[in-house]
Amino acid sequence: MQYSFASRTHSLLTSPLRSVQKLAKRDSLISLAEELPAEELFPVSALAEAAGSVLSADPRSLQYGEAEGYGPLRQWLSESWSRRKGLHMEPDRILLTTGTQQAMDLLVRSCTNPEDTVLVENPTSPGLLQVLRLHGVRMIPVPGDHDGVLPKQLAELLLKHQPKLFFAAPNFNNPTGALWSLERRLEVLKVIAGTSLLVVEDDSLGELCFPGSPAAQPLPPLAALEERQGEQVLYVGSFSKTVAPALRTGWAAGPSEVISMMTAVKLMADWQSSMLIHRMLHHLLLSRHFHLEEHLSALNREYVTRLKLMDQLLRRSAWSGASYELPKGGMFLWVRLPGGLSGDVLLKAAALKGVSFLPGSMCSPDGENHDYIRLNFTHPGRDELMLGMNLISEALREFTARS
Repeated sequence: MQYSFASRTHSLLTSPLRSVQKLAKRDSLISLAEELPAEELFPVSALAEAAGSVLSADPRSLQYGEAEGYGPLRQWLSESWSRRKGLHMEPDRILLTTGTQQAMDLLVRSCTNPEDTVLVENPTSPGLLQVLRLHGVRMIPVPGDHDGVLPKQLAELLLKHQPKLFFAAPNFNNPTGALWSLERRLEVLKVIAGTSLLVVEDDSLGELCFPGSPAAQPLPPLAALEERQGEQVLYVGSFSKTVAPALRTGWAAGPSEVISMMTAVKLMADWQSSMLIHRMLHHLLLSRHFHLEEHLSALNREYVTRLKLMDQLLRRSAWSGASYELPKGGMFLWVRLPGGLSGDVLLKAAALKGVSFLPGSMCSPDGENHDYIRLNFTHPGRDELMLGMNLISEALREFTARS
């Protein structure tokens, strides 16, 4: 039987990212392609204790709850941000979502029509690009350097295109790992002041800041630097990369009108995120068996070790001519391949050897960055990381020998 799907879904069914995700699920394959944390560092015993305590304490944890999410967890976020980030956001301006991806989807559904213009960093998150393509918006890339997007070019694009939204990740951009300087953050806020632009700040990786780097003490988010906090910046993130992805708990915090509309759209999407999970997570965050700051420190110590190992492997002869900057945090290394080699072509050869990564073309709204690849260093264990990098090196040597 022939089924007729909405035209907007064509971008999903034909997405190269979908093919890479399927490839990464093969049991025999080492994946450096996905956006995954290390499973062995999940707080399993503390989560088990939290689940048992919540379920035995109150059967209402299995009941429907508020569309905005569990009130005490929103209160915890409000207090934590105020104490740790200088971001003062009342709980009624926080919406709990099913991960960062849903926050982005709800926002785009709430604020855009097909063919509306939005700005994105270039390169940017492939997941975000999928959401934007699904909704048919027009994406304009904003150029940047190692300090962040370029304010002059941003001002010119605002004047020329009158975009509704600007999607940015000042703390450890996916895929580049770039960290905006404090000066650049303030310059960007100055550029957007007085305009109708809403900045969507994705801080999903902001807590993954590595020991020994200036970022060991995170820079304040854009939302905290606004003169009137929560007026022009929507602050988005999740616990997926810091506690566990399966908790599926993210947030959007910002202008009251935007949060209200996103909440109304969420009611249509899934009514609410899981009350049981919210209560478990809240219990965990208050538990004497778990300390978030200690957990983050352990994560970052291990992740910086894996990043250093990847750096050492990239210094081998097979990678001669490749270039990259070591990030100060996050989950990814953004590598420019030697000799202008295409990441898409290299992936086909590497997959035959049993390893995958993400080609740079999937991180660009225009399919650019063909000579880049994104490598995830947080998920594979050290031995698996070494093997995977050695397999990519073999594929590289074969291309070098042919040329």
